[in-house]
Amino acid sequence: MFYRHFGKTNLELSIFSFGTMRCLESFEVFQATLQEAISHGVNHLETARGYGKSEEYLGQALRSPLEFNRKDLYITTKLLPTPDPQKMEREIQESLERLQLDYIDCLAIHGINTWEHLEWTTSKDGYWQAIQSALDQGKIRHVGFSTHAPLEIILAAINTNLFEFINLHYYYFFQRHETAIKLAQEKAMGVFIISPADKGGLLYDPSPKLQELCQSFTPLELTYRWLLSDRRITTLSFGAANPEEVNAILSVSKNNSELTTAEITTFTNLENHLNQTLSTDKCSQCYACLPCPEAIAIPEILRLRNLAVAYDMTQYGEYRYGMLEKAGHWFPGRKGDRCTECGDCLPRCPENLDIPRLLKDAHQSLNGSPRRRLWG
Repeated sequence: MFYRHFGKTNLELSIFSFGTMRCLESFEVFQATLQEAISHGVNHLETARGYGKSEEYLGQALRSPLEFNRKDLYITTKLLPTPDPQKMEREIQESLERLQLDYIDCLAIHGINTWEHLEWTTSKDGYWQAIQSALDQGKIRHVGFSTHAPLEIILAAINTNLFEFINLHYYYFFQRHETAIKLAQEKAMGVFIISPADKGGLLYDPSPKLQELCQSFTPLELTYRWLLSDRRITTLSFGAANPEEVNAILSVSKNNSELTTAEITTFTNLENHLNQTLSTDKCSQCYACLPCPEAIAIPEILRLRNLAVAYDMTQYGEYRYGMLEKAGHWFPGRKGDRCTECGDCLPRCPENLDIPRLLKDAHQSLNGSPRRRLWG
């Protein structure tokens, strides 16, 4: 396992972080999975108040006779934003009690997804008072945030200079947040990439077409390598449900090098295939089509269509598309069938795409059963 500097926190984190959201079948499974992760050098554990019994199980495990020392582990938990500083104080204390800890290494504000969330969180005479009090008392040591927000809100949150790290969605198949990565580096923030295997493309269950295009690599291995070759990124989350799934990171966790010629060639082939397959229907993800009068998530829908058409990533497309209109600010925007063909977006598209037609096609291809967030 390799370790990297987590920005201004000055913590040295393993390049893979154990996300505890999925291994909740029982405490015994949780404990065994945690032990397996730690035995391979993972020293950063992430939980959240909203992840079922995750905090409780982690607290029990930390008090169990496992083969590790608390001082060698870094714990992150996450709490939702609120305008009520007293509520935040209570929730910090409750998390400490469930985790059976005297302090939490990193507290992440869980989902600064709207301008209102950002205002609540950074208000010096409100929510932030509770955060500062917990810092002063040593109950928490570092503060950051996770986000599912539009890029403009993410950049504004980084520019407050209040946060030491960011938990971010950023993958080979979703590069919209590269600007946030760049700004976070300029601000000396730690960068924690969340859910690259799942939100990054359901890469633990890739389509045969994607497997073929990745040549001698697995799609999951390639996305891990693409992220870790970027030295601005500190650590990637993996959410193993059992000890066996921990082994999926082993080969990559021992590789801290730049991308090889073979890997670069594979990414070039993927890009060329995307361009050739989609031709004049390719959405370049410039976001110039927004805002939409009907609040349709045009760029995200067309991104999912790009991936489904080029790489047969239909299962992933259905998974993400099915969350629209069901997950609120965690995955905002309406589905493609809401399009009224008003034409408002058409003159703004530099690719001259027939956006209403593509939205209709995406809806027909991807509209399956509605989904919910895993922990919602």
